[in-house]
Amino acid sequence: MEAQGFDVVFEDVEDMTPIKTQYGVPAELHSCHTAIVDGYVIEGHVPAEDIRRLLTERPAIIGLAVAGMPPGSPGMGSIDGPSGPFDVVAFDAAGGQRIFATYP
Repeated sequence: MEAQGFDVVFEDVEDMTPIKTQYGVPAELHSCHTAIVDGYVIEGHVPAEDIRRLLTERPAIIGLAVAGMPPGSPGMGSIDGPSGPFDVVAFDAAGGQRIFATYP
């Protein structure tokens, strides 16, 4: 994210589950990283361009997530391994989810 122009403050936390719960990340969208960016939750390997779009559009959602660690998502590339499609999911306080972006 730093390479994409974002200021990043790292905080190592042994158990992220309480933090994910505090910020309303649905269990099925949990991933390896959780960030707070200008009041929005960013869960997992969300592309920087989607975070920029989020900050420009400012939709009435809690945040964006890429569940798990899908091959082909930012930071999960592999020279030899498969690169599969993945979705960026927007989620809101009422439990609603919708596709924010899809990557082939």
